[in-house]
Amino acid sequence: MAPVRVNAVIQARLSSTRLPGKVLRPLGGRSVLSWAIRAAAHTPGLDTVVVATSDSPDDDAVADEAARCGAAVVRGPLDDVLARYELAARQHPCDALVRLTADCPLHDPAVIGQVVGLWTADPDLHYASNIVVRRYPRGLDAELVRRDVLAEQHIKATGGHREHVTSNIYTQPAVYRCAGVVPGVDNSDLRVTLDTEQDAELLDGVVAELGDAVPHWYDVVAVLRSRPDLVALVAEVEQNPMPRP
Repeated sequence: MAPVRVNAVIQARLSSTRLPGKVLRPLGGRSVLSWAIRAAAHTPGLDTVVVATSDSPDDDAVADEAARCGAAVVRGPLDDVLARYELAARQHPCDALVRLTADCPLHDPAVIGQVVGLWTADPDLHYASNIVVRRYPRGLDAELVRRDVLAEQHIKATGGHREHVTSNIYTQPAVYRCAGVVPGVDNSDLRVTLDTEQDAELLDGVVAELGDAVPHWYDVVAVLRSRPDLVALVAEVEQNPMPRP
């Protein structure tokens, strides 16, 4: 079989509704965005790491930070995230791409690599992720989409599906072949994504415990299970609802 190329595409923008500027906030001596880039760069089976930000002047700082951290940068419509992913795939050709978000700084390269490995073992899959059945903490999400499927979605997807990028794929299991990486223990009650000031305080607490090395998901879970005070910080935080199509 011919070699396949899998790129990472990290979506990032400054104009977050609940916590503006969050992807450039400091965390353990580096920006939140740099944590995501570093995790992707350490992931086995990934090739180019691309940050897909908007062409708004407000996101010049995002593009500058991404380039400083060694990532390729593409810029496209602020309100059409799917178009930015398609642009990334056109400018950096690949057979599949992994979707990551910059507001999830504690990505574990081993988990991302398992998603990549699942697809490379069966490239007939249209989509692979670790959220087909959610058992990892929220904030460790990694989703792989085959290149031709992304192109199809760029043409067909409408409404909220253009914001979420993959939702029109995994919600149609009769149309698209999907598979998932599922750990043995359910830790889906935990949260390590960055949407609010409470999330930022929790992440600061985790990094204070673990240091700024590339994290392992099980170490993150261990800290949170041993520190109910950190978990309590985000007990009332509600995840943004899935966009309507």
